[in-house]
Amino acid sequence: MAAGSAALQVRDLSIRFGGLMAIENMTFDVREGEVLSLIGPNGAGKTSAFNAITGYLRPACGDIFYRGRRLTGLRPNAIAALGVVRTFQKTSLFSDQSVLDNIRIGLHLHSRQHPIAIILSLSSVRVDERKREAAAWDILRFMALEARAHELGSALPYGEQRLLEVAIALAARPKLLLLDEPVSGMNPAEKVRFMATLAKIRSQGVTVLLVEHDMRTVMGVSDRIICLNQGRIIADGSPKEIQSDPEVIRAYLGERARRADG
Repeated sequence: MAAGSAALQVRDLSIRFGGLMAIENMTFDVREGEVLSLIGPNGAGKTSAFNAITGYLRPACGDIFYRGRRLTGLRPNAIAALGVVRTFQKTSLFSDQSVLDNIRIGLHLHSRQHPIAIILSLSSVRVDERKREAAAWDILRFMALEARAHELGSALPYGEQRLLEVAIALAARPKLLLLDEPVSGMNPAEKVRFMATLAKIRSQGVTVLLVEHDMRTVMGVSDRIICLNQGRIIADGSPKEIQSDPEVIRAYLGERARRADG
């Protein structure tokens, strides 16, 4: 697909929780190869949009397409198999497993070995295991976590736990990666490290849809930003355009824009 064309298309998406309209007639595209951020106050509909895109929430109406394939109604595992992979607001790790094993588990989702072949330990299974082992170390090196390989995931500092969660997502070989508040709880140095990591991920041809409250991070990594308020899109533009948009400032940014720019 050509750079700049739509990788993801969200069309007239509406989500209701009982009588509450969480998202109303939302339409936007995520362009191939870009980093697009969704921002807005708590309850604006950002995570609901993520949940609908990745199959965790069925919309009341509207459609979602990824590279021309309709996602609406598909189960989360089927959507992930197409290359649309997400992280979550709260760290989701195999906390009683080592860092390396966390990545191995993520890679096992791609195993096509028949259970009988695994039980019999056929040569094809052993070859597959060696390939996954090498791939796991490649991901750890890519994320600069190789020194932590044999530590428990739960023993890592919080910022590195967040990086490990992204590493597990990378093990699923995403083409579109959805990151839900990835720098939440990180200190300033960890945020800088994450921004550099995100640039590396993007350089591998991965399109990124980001939900984040930290405006310094958002302004530093985004090609384009969409601001939501009360389930509606109120602005769509470059970081510079969003920072100076009066409606965005009234609804959300306020002093955040000047702090992120300073």
